[in-house]
Amino acid sequence: MANFGDYQLQIYLQGMLQGTKPEITTDLARLESQAAGKLPLEAMGYIVPSAGGGATARANQAAFDRWRLAPRMLRGSTERDLSCTILGTAMPAPVLIAPIGVQTLAHPDGELATARAADTLGLTYTHSTQASHAIEQIEASNKWFQLYYPTDRDVCLSFLQRAKAAGYGVLVVTLDTGTIGWRPADLDRGFLPFLKGEGLANYFSDPVFQSKLAKPIEEDPGAAVMLWAQIFPNVGLAWDDLSFLRDNWDGPIVLKGITAVEDAKLAAEHGVDGIVVSNHGGRQVDGAVASLDALPAIADAVGEQLTVLFDSGVRTGSDAAKALALGAKAVLLGRPLLYGLALAGQAGVEHVLRCFLAELDLTLALSGHANHRELNRDSVVRA
Repeated sequence: MANFGDYQLQIYLQGMLQGTKPEITTDLARLESQAAGKLPLEAMGYIVPSAGGGATARANQAAFDRWRLAPRMLRGSTERDLSCTILGTAMPAPVLIAPIGVQTLAHPDGELATARAADTLGLTYTHSTQASHAIEQIEASNKWFQLYYPTDRDVCLSFLQRAKAAGYGVLVVTLDTGTIGWRPADLDRGFLPFLKGEGLANYFSDPVFQSKLAKPIEEDPGAAVMLWAQIFPNVGLAWDDLSFLRDNWDGPIVLKGITAVEDAKLAAEHGVDGIVVSNHGGRQVDGAVASLDALPAIADAVGEQLTVLFDSGVRTGSDAAKALALGAKAVLLGRPLLYGLALAGQAGVEHVLRCFLAELDLTLALSGHANHRELNRDSVVRA
């Protein structure tokens, strides 16, 4: 059985025997700077910045820096097994594609390219409500659907029915975006892509949404955008609203945006199947707790009842290893994939994913682990 880490040998052989080097860096922490030279300023300004002064995003990175792996010796294996099953979905590694909206800002193929790249590697792709391509356009063997719970329940029900009919297996409900956070980088440019109709493909293709318009979207796109603006903000969303989802979705439900132990316990009480410990990559609340700092206590509190997943600040394979050691069952990868998408479309996303998986695999091997399930609190130390 091949190991994900064999990708580095492929790169070395191509360099030494064919004289070819990767066009995209293998240092995933440097992807942002490389993508900056390719992305339009408008797109880069939307994808990269965080809420407020960026304190939460910095805290995410600082949290990963505080935790150190503690490698063990003479315990390795020539073959590693990273496979797992998360909420009924078989995966070759504990890595999922995070839901990312408006991916056409990075590349014209947007979510289509990202989904194809994930499918090539057998990874699970999560489709965003705010995608530039509709639910039915995504072709992937394993796909989850992320929901921004709209205030209009007719539209919400239609989204759920379409996702189920299109083969999405798990519903991921984002809780931390009742409205868009204070993002000065976008505000200073007066830029919000949704107001141009970008990232609204799921709405504009929805028959229930369309039925609420006086004219077809192509005749009055402005009215369609305004309708979205009325039903997207949902700051009044409450725990009791989850029952509607359970009544109308017969698969696993995951709540994304949990950083408080109390909320994790409430999630368990309300009968969901999993949570994503996440602060939205620092894009919503400035000065919030780092997701990695919140993870251990949450995993301790509900890890036996819920499937605990993780995102926010994950850039490298070693980051993933730390999150897995601290209690996550799998991690979701976001921004680095957009940078790969911007640099080379589907091939760029595939390269980033192969690098990420290779680094995770090699990190495990060099730390004395044959699989990620061996990771635990003894595998890391706090600096």
